[in-house]
Amino acid sequence: MNVRTRNKRRRWLALAIVPALIATILFGVGSGSVSISFSEIVRVLFGEGNAVNESIIWDVRLPRVLVGLLTGACLAASGALLQGVMRNPLADPAIIGVSAGGGIGAVIALVLFPQFSLLLPGFAFAGAVVSSAFIYFLAWDNGSSPVKIVLAGIAVNAFLGGIMNGIMVLNSDRIQSVIPWLAGGLSGRSWPHLLFMLPYAAVGLALTPLAMKSANLLMLGDQSAQSLGQNVERHRFLIVALSSLLAGAAVSVAGLVGFVGLIVPHAFRLLIGEDYRYLLPFSIVGGAILMVAADTAARSWFDPLELPAGILLACVGAPFFLMLLKKRRLIK
Repeated sequence: MNVRTRNKRRRWLALAIVPALIATILFGVGSGSVSISFSEIVRVLFGEGNAVNESIIWDVRLPRVLVGLLTGACLAASGALLQGVMRNPLADPAIIGVSAGGGIGAVIALVLFPQFSLLLPGFAFAGAVVSSAFIYFLAWDNGSSPVKIVLAGIAVNAFLGGIMNGIMVLNSDRIQSVIPWLAGGLSGRSWPHLLFMLPYAAVGLALTPLAMKSANLLMLGDQSAQSLGQNVERHRFLIVALSSLLAGAAVSVAGLVGFVGLIVPHAFRLLIGEDYRYLLPFSIVGGAILMVAADTAARSWFDPLELPAGILLACVGAPFFLMLLKKRRLIK
């Protein structure tokens, strides 16, 4: 891709992505078992709608859409940063232990200590951050490397996954409460969930611009980054920690949602290149759009049933990603 084509695509995306975000928010607020028109949404937002629609929007759909926006933005930002620091377009938040750690935290809260189920987001967030820190500790040996972090992540994910499955098998009478969380989705998410994740997500997203330069340098390789004055170990640790914070905030509320952190940054990388000054902002907005759109479709298309958004993302995302891989000849 030449520079002219890349810049042209960036301009078109910059013009299109904000209207797409607004349209997705309206789609999420207006769609469901009770459809609400755009004009009625506007009336409700200005305090002039009827009581039923006002209750549906303010108490149910709007907080869920906002949680979806933050979840998608955090997962996409985390995936984009990890793909840079690992120099691997296939990296995603699961590689740093967030998924396994969040899963074990949720299982402990819901299965072993159901009396603390209201603290589920806190358990999941703590598990996600602790497991990712443990993986980085295991990968450290007078320095770290992307390969070491990946291998440590695979080992710890397998270990924690085994413990999680063991807990569920030994407490099979209680696993119904944890299955929807493990599938990933936004069912039942409301203002308390938004308020829980908002501080972590806000801090993480506010810090992402500071990681753009470091991510660009790390993409060049450790030796090249060091020759340009980069403290490779320090910046790798800080970016992995930031990715853990972002993904942990998302997982703590939305469960084990997959593919957002993998597909969104990878797709934008194909369109606009690897410069993180553009890739990271587009990925954040694109992740928010994808998560809200998937959640709205999952709860609208299968009415009266509600499919977890994580299942829909997996069914749609896996074939899409395989198509991208084949197009780039990463698999034969």
